[in-house]
Amino acid sequence: MASVERRTRNERTRWYVRYRDPGGEQRTKTFDRRVDAERYLTSIESSKLSGSYVDPARSRVTVGEWADRWLAGQAHLKPTTRERYEGIVRKHIRPRWSSTKLADVAHAEIQTWVTKLARAAEPATVRKIHRVLSLILTLAVKDGRLIRNPATDINLPRPRALEQRYLTHEQVHDLARAAAGPVYPSKHRRLDERQSDQYRLIVLFLAYTGVRFGEMAALRVRRIDFLRRRATIAESVTLVGARQVWGTPKGHERRDVPIPRFLVDQLAERVSGKAPDDLVFSGVRGGGALRTHIFRRAAFDRAAEVIGIPGLHPHELRHTAASLAIAAGADVKVVQKMLGHKSAVMT
Repeated sequence: MASVERRTRNERTRWYVRYRDPGGEQRTKTFDRRVDAERYLTSIESSKLSGSYVDPARSRVTVGEWADRWLAGQAHLKPTTRERYEGIVRKHIRPRWSSTKLADVAHAEIQTWVTKLARAAEPATVRKIHRVLSLILTLAVKDGRLIRNPATDINLPRPRALEQRYLTHEQVHDLARAAAGPVYPSKHRRLDERQSDQYRLIVLFLAYTGVRFGEMAALRVRRIDFLRRRATIAESVTLVGARQVWGTPKGHERRDVPIPRFLVDQLAERVSGKAPDDLVFSGVRGGGALRTHIFRRAAFDRAAEVIGIPGLHPHELRHTAASLAIAAGADVKVVQKMLGHKSAVMT
């Protein structure tokens, strides 16, 4: 039976709480004050009755140790997502919480930490950091190490609504022509490096199909149906650190996207003589998948400045594709499928 006992040794009085956990194992905890001992015992008995009992020993693991175990269980994530989570744990969570025991993580302290982060980082960044900590603590709850997640109901900064930029047909074609070259003005570069019609086609392909850059870079010749004017998006390639990682598209679902008639003939000319497994668009020198930063540095950023839209990002061509399709009368659900969105709200 649970009890609170008084013991005096060397003229010092301590209060011993004795109880059995739900598994029947005897537990003991000492306190300097009787009121604290009785309060603790009441909370223990109450948690046993409600089914929310947590073994104190299981919550003594530190957040740093638990974050490692959480990361080890994220094998299902795409490499880019996992790399982002690892970076957040390394840069933001470890410096503050690494040596803190799970049992000592308090809601108020998380709120103070988040508020401090919000003074130096963008709202969207702060929300991502908080989400990772919350996921780590959620696993601790599921594993019976915490009663509840202290990261729940934290007041987060509101994300800023960014103004979307949508290009017109004329701007898309101007951007494509500007991206064609000269890519490298230097006469010491080979001619095929100074001028690249591939970059012109890439701009048009991104702006009229709405595919992601990694999906475009991974597109193979055999996945273009020139008769049906369709491209099957079944792969994506992403730069993780210094290496390219191949995988499925975001959402792990393949889809078919329509290709405008005017672009089909140009693509057919582009892939003429290539093998079915060859990439439609490839790096100029290595022949492997084209990398985003190479494309931007070699052609896109300069082309955006030429047409008077500095700072334009290739991903904004995806927004443009949706806008142009809807303006042409396409149904929102059709555009949703084209973009690979799970919800029409995202579209």
